Amino acid sequence: MNLQNSLKSSIAALALIGAGFAFTAPASADAVADIQKAGVLNVGVFADFPPFSSASSDMSLKGYDMDVAQAIADTLKVKLVPVAVTGQNRIPYLNDHRVDLLMSVGYSDERAQVIDYAAAYAPYYIAVIGPAATEVKDAAGLAGKSIAVNKGTLEDTSLTEAAPEGTDIKRFDNYNSVIQAFISGQTDLMVVGNDVGAQVLAKQEAMKPEQKFQLLSSPSHIALNKGEDALKAAINDTVARMVEDGSLNASSQEWLKVELNPDNLKD
Repeated sequence: MNLQNSLKSSIAALALIGAGFAFTAPASADAVADIQKAGVLNVGVFADFPPFSSASSDMSLKGYDMDVAQAIADTLKVKLVPVAVTGQNRIPYLNDHRVDLLMSVGYSDERAQVIDYAAAYAPYYIAVIGPAATEVKDAAGLAGKSIAVNKGTLEDTSLTEAAPEGTDIKRFDNYNSVIQAFISGQTDLMVVGNDVGAQVLAKQEAMKPEQKFQLLSSPSHIALNKGEDALKAAINDTVARMVEDGSLNASSQEWLKVELNPDNLKD
């Protein structure tokens, strides 16, 4: 079996394992007691979402989200069980108690009507990225520069609003085309989210790309069901401790390739 098929099998197995635990998990106002009685914390994660979570060479999920999820499981003194979810099914999985919490959830008033949010734990922002040799400090510095961006995305909207007259915005149909245009020298800069940017920062050593400045910040939260105050407190305490002891910054440097800025955890 080749690596790609192995990864697909691993992801499918995670989903089945999660579903198996899900149907036995009782619904209760005291989620912490239920989790500790079961001995497992079922965490909904995107199985192919690097650098936040993705299958590694040993078939286990690794990434920024997994580091934080493991820390929460350690706080509760239970085993971490990752459950593969999608953007479409993850809220129903949480509401149906198939998972105890969800990673990488952006805040919205609409979602807040049906789920609760613990503290922001992961920075998500849209940034201008360019070679170290290119000096750009703010939006004014974009004038006269060519910039690659994914057409019709939030990145495109944010760049269009911020770019001064004289900026050459080159729009592409997907992120691979954006990255290729940038690393091949077709454009001076590119605008992407920090999830995509981390992969470029990690791989292009000769160019030495770096983040120039941010266009928009919208941190990710951990979601849980409403009324689970003890679980929310445990999550918040874990995140606060990770910020305080530097372990969250260590995860940021390993996976996101940047120093963690606490301001990026503010809505």
